[in-house]
Amino acid sequence: MSFTNAPVTRSLVYGLVAMSIAASLLDIKHYFYILVDLHIWRFHQTWRALIYQLCYTNSAEVLFAAMTLYNMRAVERMWGSRKFATFVFVSFLFTSIFTPTVLALFLRPLTLGIFNYLPAGPTPIIFAILAQYHAIVPPVYKYKVATSTSTATDDQTPGVTFSDKSYRYLLAFQLALFQWPGSLLGALMGWMVGLSWRMEVLPRSLIRWRLPGWVVGMRIQRRSQEFEGLRRRLEGEGTTTAAATGSQSQADNEGGRRRTMGQQVMDQFHGAF
Repeated sequence: MSFTNAPVTRSLVYGLVAMSIAASLLDIKHYFYILVDLHIWRFHQTWRALIYQLCYTNSAEVLFAAMTLYNMRAVERMWGSRKFATFVFVSFLFTSIFTPTVLALFLRPLTLGIFNYLPAGPTPIIFAILAQYHAIVPPVYKYKVATSTSTATDDQTPGVTFSDKSYRYLLAFQLALFQWPGSLLGALMGWMVGLSWRMEVLPRSLIRWRLPGWVVGMRIQRRSQEFEGLRRRLEGEGTTTAAATGSQSQADNEGGRRRTMGQQVMDQFHGAF
């Protein structure tokens, strides 16, 4: 179990842990959460919307987020690092804009100012990835926890069915409840963004767009290098084909020159008569 073939997930986990530790050591955690009435309406600190997902402000959230991201590394392996990095970037942009907007313009007025706090942390991004994980990664096995002691058959025994993915959902659910209702709002917005990507509700051009390959460490060959490699492969195939054809022709000629013992005896009798 490792981050093999999942460099973007590895960077997310290491970056999240490093940023959270740095924010704690430098005593700058107060820059990463949002109070709508104070930070948005009074001081107009809209830049907080772009940085509130960079770190968490307590160690429990960091631990659960790191475990959840690690358990969802299969999404990157199935999609490829470039597509996965693009999805994370797009999810970051949408959740950074929509989550504070929904809180400031709708939920806070509807709750008469009670719902005013948006906690720090990439919970929306994690739940956007979780929506993809739920859709494309099948469970390996399922099991049932019986809720009674009846002697019915296994299929008819009353109980709750779980799978190997259940505890991963439990980790994410706990993450959504750490600082609710703000963390729950971020989780819902992230899930909606993930479903929008999955169902192609977002613009098709945005879904098909990809980050440059160098962002995820891909080496892009020049056009001349690509043609040179193609030419070498074609020359190698031509040489192999010519050698095989020459060997076949030589074998046919040798086969034509060979004469069986019966043919040689008949030639002897034909010469005598």
